[in-house]
Amino acid sequence: MSTWPMRTLRGLLCAVAAWVPSSAGADEFDVSKLSSNLDLASLSDADLAARSITVLRIGNVELTSGRIVASDPLVGPGRPALVRTVPPGDYPVTLYEAFGRIAAGSIRFAEGKPVRWELALIPGQDINALKGEEFFGYPVDAGLGCYMDADTYALIQEREKQVRAEKSSSDINYYDDVLAPELEANKDKYAMHRPVAGERGNVAIFWSGWGDGFYPVFWGLDAGGRPLVLFTDFGVTENADGRREPGGE
Repeated sequence: MSTWPMRTLRGLLCAVAAWVPSSAGADEFDVSKLSSNLDLASLSDADLAARSITVLRIGNVELTSGRIVASDPLVGPGRPALVRTVPPGDYPVTLYEAFGRIAAGSIRFAEGKPVRWELALIPGQDINALKGEEFFGYPVDAGLGCYMDADTYALIQEREKQVRAEKSSSDINYYDDVLAPELEANKDKYAMHRPVAGERGNVAIFWSGWGDGFYPVFWGLDAGGRPLVLFTDFGVTENADGRREPGGE
């Protein structure tokens, strides 16, 4: 089971104690105590601008199977896909910038404001197993987060083989040898990375807020339980507002 104490997150994720009884079911888990920023995914551009949030629309992520991986792309590209799936397709990825950092990221599957949010899980994770201030999320150790289809991992492995062959060496660094130029083109904030040219399957890569840590991912659902959005909060803002930094006066 992969969990992390909330104190490891900055701002609200550090300041709010999300105590959840171990007997609570998934429907009882109050995700609002993990994030006060979920409205970022639903506010208009004008409302976001008024809150000093910059919107970055970085393109569509190609989900060839509909099984989504949310992870650090350098440390955990082979992380298991989320349990909940979506229909295969190309879906827009939006980043929300505040205080010069990527505060959150989302994939939009359908229009509308979610009426319910739930913590995203991978196989083997059980909401009932959480204790005290624990929650599920993914670890970041390279300062980056990503969204991609589970099938795209095979393309990353293929790209690694290509680079090894080009360098005639087994010693490669995927960041230095592949990703760095793509990220630098966007001020190191994001890249829409295609591991193998001509092959469907890409990776939406983005700066993870203040860097390394452990970050929760949420599903925003409509009244019928259909996914409208997938949202990752990097703990940079509070209350979906970039006008005052968390903890500031």
